[in-house]
Amino acid sequence: MSKKAKLTRGSIARHLVQQTAPLIVGVTAIMSIGIIDAYFVGRLGATELAAMSFIFPVSTALSSLGVGVMAGTSSVVSRAIGAGNEERATRCAALGILIGLATGLLVASALFLGHDALFGLLQAKGEMLRQIGLYMLPYALGFPLLLTLSGMNGVLRAQGAAKASTAVSISFAAANWVLDPILIDGAFGFAGFGIAGASYATIAGWIIGAGVGFAMVQRGEIPFQPSVLAGADVGQGVRDVAKVAVPAAFTNSINPVGLSIMTAFLANEGEAAVGGFGVGGRLQSLAVVPLLGLSGSIGAIVGQNWGAERYDRARAAMLQAGMFCIFYGLLAAVILYFARFWFAGLFSDDAATVDAAARYLQISVWGYAAYGLFIMGNGAFNAIDHASTALGLSIARVLLVMVPFAAFMQPLWGPDAVYGSELLANLAGGAVSMALAWYYLSYRRKDRIVLPGA
Repeated sequence: MSKKAKLTRGSIARHLVQQTAPLIVGVTAIMSIGIIDAYFVGRLGATELAAMSFIFPVSTALSSLGVGVMAGTSSVVSRAIGAGNEERATRCAALGILIGLATGLLVASALFLGHDALFGLLQAKGEMLRQIGLYMLPYALGFPLLLTLSGMNGVLRAQGAAKASTAVSISFAAANWVLDPILIDGAFGFAGFGIAGASYATIAGWIIGAGVGFAMVQRGEIPFQPSVLAGADVGQGVRDVAKVAVPAAFTNSINPVGLSIMTAFLANEGEAAVGGFGVGGRLQSLAVVPLLGLSGSIGAIVGQNWGAERYDRARAAMLQAGMFCIFYGLLAAVILYFARFWFAGLFSDDAATVDAAARYLQISVWGYAAYGLFIMGNGAFNAIDHASTALGLSIARVLLVMVPFAAFMQPLWGPDAVYGSELLANLAGGAVSMALAWYYLSYRRKDRIVLPGA
């Protein structure tokens, strides 16, 4: 067993805490970018805030491509580390970073040319569509940096270097915190760029994050060494990474796509409904940060133990993580439910928008625990080379539950149908995900004997 496979030894609970706690900080930093963007853009006016409500699910879906690159890289590299194949781990690490860069360039080109058509399909019109364009053009140009950075984070997470991964996230989030008010509103005699300033701040953060990420990878146990690809079967390596990365990318983009469809449904209910949904979505994203951190850490723990054939430890990690999802999800739900008007009021002075956001939170919060189980299960599926299962579940959750329920019930319930569809999708998705995860992890009956204290 490789000495680098540190997650195959010692207390599982300790590994979960040590890997998840830094990622919670990192994910909080990333999620705070959307919150801060919404705060400063919201001060520009209701139209700009509604434009950000259209942009948010699309940018989240695009960012999910980065999550796919990260998940694919982490899955293949972590299993290679667990199996003691360090040469393969180094090759796949280099490929993961390069795949991120290449994918980012392709997506950026498509987004630069087609953003107006995309948001037109989502029912954005007139001045709102113009505001969206001001944000999306620079965003598209900087997008390759995000996916390159995601490949670097995948390499770090595969090693169990959660603190280093978090440092990368904090670096580009902190740049955004500082630059948002300056570039949006202006300062020191500078007029600011309005909604476009939020995009410029994001790009600056990506540049800084990419620099920090490269430094962290080079200091780690699996550095970026493109030279190891010379003479190697690069095609097979790409297929190995892509086998997880492609389904994982689509898996993580399905939910934002569903939210985009929900936003289009709400467009018929008025600007306040769209703005309130965007505010509520950002608050929800911040509330589930610990669950997102756990879903990011579970992959390395399950992946290394799966590669080392320690299936009993993989199951124990899932069980302990699932218990946390239920406890935390219910706690967050109670807090947001009772303080929903106060939280919503932080982002808008418009009474109708605040009421819409509060109503969304009143209904949706009760699905947080199940959503945590769902994304944690997806993290495990990616780690054990069952990314297609995670993709299938994500598609079914959105296209078989969320969208049909909202479309059928909206004429009767109005916006409540959209909010209720998300709750129902989370409850169903969490239950099915956990059932399948337990089946896959229990299928390996020939467990290695674990000595006391191992």
